[in-house]
Amino acid sequence: MWARVRRFWSPALVALVIKELHQVSHDKRVILALILPPILQLMIFGTVMSPKVTGIKLGVVDDSGSSASRSLVASLSQSGSFKLQASYNSVEALSDEIRQGNVDAGIVIPGEFAADLDRGRTAMIQVLLNAMNANTAAVSQGYVRGVLAGFNRTLAAGGVNVAPRAVEGAPPRHGLALLHPLFLFNPGLVSSWFLVTGLIGQLLLMNGMITASATMVKEREAGTLEQLLMTPLRTSEIIIAKILPQFVLLMIPATIALVVIRFWFDVPFRGSALLFSVAVAACLMCGIGFGTVVATLSKSAQQAQLASFFIMPPMMSLSGTMTPAEAMPAWMRPWTAINPIYHFGFIARGTLIRGSQIEDVWTHLVALVVIAGVVMTVSVWRFRQQLS
Repeated sequence: MWARVRRFWSPALVALVIKELHQVSHDKRVILALILPPILQLMIFGTVMSPKVTGIKLGVVDDSGSSASRSLVASLSQSGSFKLQASYNSVEALSDEIRQGNVDAGIVIPGEFAADLDRGRTAMIQVLLNAMNANTAAVSQGYVRGVLAGFNRTLAAGGVNVAPRAVEGAPPRHGLALLHPLFLFNPGLVSSWFLVTGLIGQLLLMNGMITASATMVKEREAGTLEQLLMTPLRTSEIIIAKILPQFVLLMIPATIALVVIRFWFDVPFRGSALLFSVAVAACLMCGIGFGTVVATLSKSAQQAQLASFFIMPPMMSLSGTMTPAEAMPAWMRPWTAINPIYHFGFIARGTLIRGSQIEDVWTHLVALVVIAGVVMTVSVWRFRQQLS
């Protein structure tokens, strides 16, 4: 076996691979395109596109005017999620401010608030939310409940409880059901963990596609592909010499991206490094394969870029990176089965966050490897046609 490998790696093939690495490494624009854009995109998208909401403008109607109500308002404003905008004398004035967009959320504390607390009763407050942005409204409601839970713990010794009440009014309650959540794998509820582990797949595929297509189109325009045909190298050796250097160089930003999500976003690494590396390699091969096919179908670099833009946005939208695939319409979910980004995201989240092993993600790994094999087969076939 080793004899066959040594015969395959002939001195001419090794020289061609070194030549390709030397050529790409001396192109500063390619090196910058390989490293800087993916890392910056990962850091910016992972931070900006987080569903976490801060600085919610809060309005307060405090009819109680007691030390307890002021303590509750202070707890809300000091949580970091809310920013106290103003206090109002009536619910109507607060509602007008919410309608005009000057306030995102409102808290109405009734006059009997302190008296109910002193008597050991459940004190009710109203929460007014601007539901024009449904996500902000839902997040704001969750923040209010979280602050009230902390406020309740300070009053637990007195046997009292503070509960928010919907604007429409709450039905009579004859008891109190308590919820004790247990958050597995992500106890801090860091929303960026889900996002950045999916973004890596997008960046790997996009970087591989752009690099492969740009490199091949550039060489075809320069006429170097025709010169390779004059050498004694076989077609398979030429193909390997073209693909291998790109794969090696693309592994560099992939490694840097892993370092970024580990130390910038504090994403844990609980699973198998080998399993994650195999998924990264398969995703990169998908990107290189797509880029090679695009390059063989394009006559110029502009056409290759335009074709890449037609391919990448649908794959990103159907990857489940921004939102879980389960939230997609039923007729769109089957398309995720042929999307390498979706399978890579599942493997990345499993190995990094959940500590999954091969038996937990093997179906997605097989699907990713099969997609990479099919794409590379088509790209090699197209490349052979172009050489012939």
